[in-house]
Amino acid sequence: MPTSRSRNLPAPRRRLVACILVAVVSLPVSACAGDTDDDPSTSSSSPAARSAPDPGEDLPADVLDLSTWKLTLPVGSDEDDAEEIRQPDLATFIDDRFFTVTRDGSGVVFRAPAGGATTSGSGYPRSELREMDPGGTSEASWSNASGTHVMTVKQAITALPRRKAEVVAGQIHDAEDDVVMVRLERKRLFVEADGEDIGTLDAHYALGTTFTIEMKANADGIEITYNDTKTVRYDEVGQGYYFKAGCYTQSNSSHDDDDAHGEVVVYALDVEHT
Repeated sequence: MPTSRSRNLPAPRRRLVACILVAVVSLPVSACAGDTDDDPSTSSSSPAARSAPDPGEDLPADVLDLSTWKLTLPVGSDEDDAEEIRQPDLATFIDDRFFTVTRDGSGVVFRAPAGGATTSGSGYPRSELREMDPGGTSEASWSNASGTHVMTVKQAITALPRRKAEVVAGQIHDAEDDVVMVRLERKRLFVEADGEDIGTLDAHYALGTTFTIEMKANADGIEITYNDTKTVRYDEVGQGYYFKAGCYTQSNSSHDDDDAHGEVVVYALDVEHT
């Protein structure tokens, strides 16, 4: 049987090797991991659940105006029965795992693990806001055949699942399916419409980079503008439309470990209908 190489070293060198081994073993896992294309996720752990704030703590509703939104979470009694949080509960809701505030209080963190619960119409989990009418009790539904409808989001995509590294960070949806999506696949940020890629926003997006998206819909169609510099247009007029914002992870446990996740931090969110 081969012997350990350190056993044949002189005593001082054996002590040095032992010290090095102890130091390496004592390092946290994150200190041994690097950023690689194979592992785009910035984190794989989830804190314990918490739905009430600590005294004096910032809430998501202190950072963003959530009065005309409801929240879908990647948890539920069944795997395809994702939980919803509506007003007035959303005004005081926080969950360290999926919906919380950044340490500096500047943004709201939306996180959805690949193993999370889904809605009945999707195979992917989400921590995502869905537009509601004023008052937050009924679901918004509008047509771009008349008026102008605009959602502006300042945000950063901060984590992707490891294997199927895809996240959606903004949508116009209708009663049946998504109409347009802002989608990141590894480093490429683009607009998808009706399942098709219709234009690149950023070919080399770096995780954690803050950007602003404006989604505007009127009788001329839909425009998605990235950082006031690039616009992708989609010639579509329809009804039953509503906005969505947050993190819609495009992976599940068939592709990734259950705790692999997508994450989006939203710093500002505004919707206008005129």
